[in-house]
Amino acid sequence: MNSSLLISISTFVYGASALLFHCGWIFKKRRYDQAATGVAMVGLLLNLAGFLLRWRESYALGIGRIPLSNLYESLVFYGLAIAFLYLVCQRLFKMRAVGGFALTFATLALAYASLSPNVGSQIRPLMPALKSNWLTVHVMTSFVGYAGFALAFGISILYLLSSRARTEELDELSHRMILLGFLFLTLGIITGAVWANSAWGRYWGWDPKETWSLITWFIYATLIHTRLVRGWSGQKTATLSIIGFAAVMFTYFGVNLLPGLHSYGG
Repeated sequence: MNSSLLISISTFVYGASALLFHCGWIFKKRRYDQAATGVAMVGLLLNLAGFLLRWRESYALGIGRIPLSNLYESLVFYGLAIAFLYLVCQRLFKMRAVGGFALTFATLALAYASLSPNVGSQIRPLMPALKSNWLTVHVMTSFVGYAGFALAFGISILYLLSSRARTEELDELSHRMILLGFLFLTLGIITGAVWANSAWGRYWGWDPKETWSLITWFIYATLIHTRLVRGWSGQKTATLSIIGFAAVMFTYFGVNLLPGLHSYGG
C-alpha cells in the first residue's frame, strides 16, 4: 500500500466522522458523537501513516526529506494537524459540538490534495532554498497555527448558530483557539524570517505570502487586543474570527497564484 492510497482512505474516514458529528449536533444524540470520535481517531492514524509512509517513500527514491515542501504535502499535514488538534481539545474541553466543522475541514484538505488536478502529488527533490532544517519548524508551526484558526472559525460559526445557553462557553473556546493559533503563527513568521535569512540573505522581502501572513497576523492581533483591552466578545469577535480565517485561506491558497518565492508550496 502506498501513501496516496492511505491518504485517500483517510479522506473518506474523516468524511464519515464529520457526518456523524453533524448528525450528533442536529439530533442531539451523544452516541453519534462517541462514534464520530472513534472514527476520527481511525482517520487520524491513517492520515499519520500516510504522512510517514510518504516520508519513507522519499528515502526509497533517494531524495530523503520530510514531506512538507509542496501544496499536496502541506494539505496532508494540514488535515492531520486539524484532526489532531481537535481530538486533543475535545479531550481537554469536551468540545464535541465543533467536531463536525473540524473534521469537515480535515476532509476538504485531504480531498483537495487527492482530487485537484492543480495539486502535484509527485515526490520531487527539494529546491536549494528549501534544503534547511528550518523548513520543518517553519511549516509545522505555521500549519498548527492555521489549524487553531480553523477550529476558531468553526466555533465562531457554531456560536452564531447556537442558542444563548451555550454562547459563553463557545466564545471562550474560540478565544483559546485564537490564542493558540496566534502563538504558532507568530512562531511560523519568526522561523520563516530566520530561514529566509539563511537561504536568501535577508529576513523579510515582502513576498506575497510574507505580506499576507503579516496581514493575517495583524487581524488576529487586533482581535486579541480588542477582546483584552476593549472587552469585545460574542458576535464582534466571532465576526473578526471569520474574517481572520478568510485571510488565512487567502494566505494559504490565494497567494500561490501570484509570482513569488512561496509559489512552489502551500
